Amino acid sequence: MSSEAVAPPAARKEDAPNIPGVRPAPVISTIAPSRAPPRQWIRLGLFLLLPLVLLIGAFVYVTGGKVISMNDAYVEAEKVGVSTDVPGIVKDVEVRENQHVAAGQILYRLNDASLKFALQRADAQVGMIGDQLKAVKASYGDMQTQIAQANYDVVYYTTEAGRQQDLLNAHVASQATFDTARRNLENAKQKLASLNQQLAGIGANLNGAPAGPVETNPRYQEAVAQRDEVARELGDTVVRAPFAGIVTDVTAIAPGKYLPASTTAFYLIASDHVWVDAQPKETELTHVREGQSAKVTVDTYPGQIWRGTVQSISPAAAQEFSLLPAQNSSGNWVKVVQRVPLRVRIDTRDKSLPPLRAGMSAEVDVDTGHARGLPRFLTALFGGPKRAN
Repeated sequence: MSSEAVAPPAARKEDAPNIPGVRPAPVISTIAPSRAPPRQWIRLGLFLLLPLVLLIGAFVYVTGGKVISMNDAYVEAEKVGVSTDVPGIVKDVEVRENQHVAAGQILYRLNDASLKFALQRADAQVGMIGDQLKAVKASYGDMQTQIAQANYDVVYYTTEAGRQQDLLNAHVASQATFDTARRNLENAKQKLASLNQQLAGIGANLNGAPAGPVETNPRYQEAVAQRDEVARELGDTVVRAPFAGIVTDVTAIAPGKYLPASTTAFYLIASDHVWVDAQPKETELTHVREGQSAKVTVDTYPGQIWRGTVQSISPAAAQEFSLLPAQNSSGNWVKVVQRVPLRVRIDTRDKSLPPLRAGMSAEVDVDTGHARGLPRFLTALFGGPKRAN
């Protein structure tokens, strides 16, 4: 037998002796009390969590909505087809493909030999016009001298005719002598009138200002303008960059190629002045205003952020500029949310950021500073006022 004592079995209620007048002692149970099942706690937690989630969601909705996101946006930049209004043969190309150029840098030159000869002819024409006007001014002075002599002749022949009239009345002079004196007077008057007409014509050639300088005469100014126009065309044979940027499609021209006037040689795209054109829905522009700050991200550079400002908002929806605007006169009208063009100016002063190129896809977040608010939350929750049909 084992030396260990065997514990007696637990006393049961039915094993206790039933002694009259003696109350049996209470039996202490050694079984642990049962706990609530885990499912009840989970259910209780979910019931308590649901109102909390709803309150948090309502708070986030009411205080949110300050930032409007637009993904229908593209990077744009100033771009121009480089050309000149002077036709000619390409002499030199001073740039290469995709080269960065500064404002005023020479891009290409045209052969300018014919324009140099034209400028010489224009200079000669200016000198000829000046000499002609000086000669006209001298003629004007000579004509004034002749008119003074004609006036003197008229006075003389008037006196002579009067004298002959007195002699004729006294029967001293003959009628023929009187007629000769009267004819000389009429000739002097006619000559004076003719000289005055000639003087007026010369004065008109001098623009009514015969005493003025030659440089103020319209003929002289026209010749100078023609010379300046030729000089301008000669200067335009050297084509310079209108702004800083990158040239592209330079291989379209080469020395020896003839370019008609105003023909695009290649393109220049600005590298510093860039912006983003977005097409937000009209319902997203409720609180968007010019001058609000914006954040721009570009698909090409994940993780990079550019800062910007809302520069302008179009005064009309995009469909207003379409070739065939939508017409709703058929009766089958369907309301379509319109898109209004918006421009965001980008700050490119941070040179650590990668370069932006025209046409890149972008996303714009505009901080309007205006939360949705409780009225909008209630409208979204219960719906707006009903409209009668």
